[in-house]
Amino acid sequence: MKLRMRLALTTVAVAIPVALCMAWIHRAVEARALETALSEYALAHMLSGGRERCEAAPESWSSEPRGPPPPGEWKEPGPRPLPEWRSGGPPPLPPGGGGPGGPGGPRPPRGTRLFAYDSELSARNPAAPRLDASLVEAMRRGQDVASLSSGFGMQEPRRILVRMPWGSGPCAFVLVHWPERFGPREKFPSIPLEFWLFPSVLALAGVLFALGPVVGRLRQLTREVRTFVGSAYQGSITLRGNDEISELARAFDEAGHEVRAQMELKEKREQTLRSFLENTTHDVMIPLTVLQGHLAELQQRAARGETVEDSVVAAASQEAHYMAALIHNLGAAARLEAGEPSVQRAPVDLNALVERCIGRHRPIARGQGVQLDYAVPEAPVRVIGDDTLIEQAVSNVIYNAVRYNTRGGHVAVVLERLPSNTFRLRVVDDGPGIPENELPHVVERRVRGDAARTRGPGGHGLGLNIAWRVSVLHDWRLQLGPSEYGGLQVDFLGELPPPS
Repeated sequence: MKLRMRLALTTVAVAIPVALCMAWIHRAVEARALETALSEYALAHMLSGGRERCEAAPESWSSEPRGPPPPGEWKEPGPRPLPEWRSGGPPPLPPGGGGPGGPGGPRPPRGTRLFAYDSELSARNPAAPRLDASLVEAMRRGQDVASLSSGFGMQEPRRILVRMPWGSGPCAFVLVHWPERFGPREKFPSIPLEFWLFPSVLALAGVLFALGPVVGRLRQLTREVRTFVGSAYQGSITLRGNDEISELARAFDEAGHEVRAQMELKEKREQTLRSFLENTTHDVMIPLTVLQGHLAELQQRAARGETVEDSVVAAASQEAHYMAALIHNLGAAARLEAGEPSVQRAPVDLNALVERCIGRHRPIARGQGVQLDYAVPEAPVRVIGDDTLIEQAVSNVIYNAVRYNTRGGHVAVVLERLPSNTFRLRVVDDGPGIPENELPHVVERRVRGDAARTRGPGGHGLGLNIAWRVSVLHDWRLQLGPSEYGGLQVDFLGELPPPS
């Protein structure tokens, strides 16, 4: 069911009880006014000669209005206050002085009769109706007028018992008996049209008028959301106003942008995975093939009982080290391309990190005939960052310095704390180095210097590129330049966290 129809039906459902309540109040006021008018009629009738006739023949007395009733239905007079009969003196006659049925007096409908009861609420006329217990109880409580309706409170009173001012004798109480006005099929009074139709129509029109802009905005929001979804969450949803509908639109807009960000992140990760697999397949197959060749040669020599040459074992070992470094670099590159969500930040002890890198590369340096040394301060130098990525970046620089050095060369790793709460980690070698005109480009991926054309992790442009990207990720600076010993010097420069 549409929102407009639902609210319209709700309005009608609310308007009907309100109309019924108003009609009930209207009928109750009418009944009260009728009770007042009929009680005044009975009192006026008794004061204008009815008492004498009643007391003269109480066994047969009953009265009904004389003269023809007015044309049309009985028109009840408006509500008037009850007379104060006990304040002394008889009440005044109705206006016009004509008594019952006279000019100016109230004229009850045809069939209304009066019956008399004594001070004990007993009637000497056998035709008098038996008093209802509620009427008797009301008179005994001292009420001057009591009424009894033939139906619900919305109907007019059918019997009204009135206390006479004299309070004694066979005519101390008078019952006004009013016959049923409704037919056998009309058990409930009709509700005036203005009490239910007009309020319902006005309320319905007001709801429809107020809901028009709301429904229009909801339909516009529905169209924009469908377009938003169909465009893969590109663009945005119109935000207008500061109500619940604008909050719903804002929630859709924020959810769409969040979904778009997640989709972009997923696409980026898928692209990273595809690139990693492509690089791994291409870059690993070459050294793996070379390693297989060396191992096949070693197997053939062993089968023939020949002596295994140290150069063949060293070459196989170098290929194994190369593949290990390459796979580590590919993993680090994948993490860097995945972005910030894959980077873990925690305190990192650079002293321990340098010692781990030296321990990992000393066997390689020993096989190359290169001397590898290091120096760290006594107090630990700690930074905030990703321990694995930082260690991979430093390892790449050390591996390149060892790999591209000459036999009998030297490599030194020096960590030092600088003034202004900064640090510097230097990797210095005395190898062939890189020409200065090539230094700005060696950090680019798949770029290496002319002096290092042999295969190695740096030959694929990953080693220094990863070191540079890790430095940028941690807000450090990576500086490359010629060392004072003729080789290459690579410096990691960064700020230390404030002391806690």
